[in-house]
Amino acid sequence: VDFKNTVILLTSNVGSEVIMRACRDQKNVPDLEHIVEMVRPELLRHFRPSLLGRLVIVPFYPLGDEEIKGIVRLKLAKIQQRFHDNHRAELTYDAALVDSIAARCTEVDSGARNVDHILTHTLLPDVSAEVLQRMANNESFAAVHVSLDAAGDLVYQFS
Repeated sequence: VDFKNTVILLTSNVGSEVIMRACRDQKNVPDLEHIVEMVRPELLRHFRPSLLGRLVIVPFYPLGDEEIKGIVRLKLAKIQQRFHDNHRAELTYDAALVDSIAARCTEVDSGARNVDHILTHTLLPDVSAEVLQRMANNESFAAVHVSLDAAGDLVYQFS
C-alpha cells in the first residue's frame, strides 16, 4: 500500500482536562501552540516520544453551548429530512427541545456525541412507534411537532 497521499487521523482524550482548565475563561483562551505545550507532558505519560515526534498534534477547543446547540439543530435537520423523504410529512420542534438536548451534553468525555445517543434512544423510537401505529390503523398524518411538557418530557403532536 502506498501511503504517500494518505492522512491518518488518531484521536484521543488524553489532555482534555488540561485543555478544559486552560479554556475555562472564555475571554482568555490560549492559542493552539500554547495548548500543545500545556498538553505535551500529559501526552508523554501515555505515548512514547518516538510516536509523538511523528505526529502533528491538533488540540480542539471545548465546545460551547452555542456550538452544541448548532450540532443539535444539524442532527434534527437530518431527522427532518429523513422523515420527509420516508413519510412525506413535516417534522417540526420547539426551540426548547434544542436547549434541553444541549443541556444534557455537558460531560467532557462525551460532549456532542451524546446528541446522537439522546435522539436515537428517545425521539426516534417514540416517533417511529407512533408512525407504525398510525400505519397499522391506516391513519394518515401530514406533520408531527415535538415539544416538551412541564416535566421536560418529549411530547409528540401528530396532525
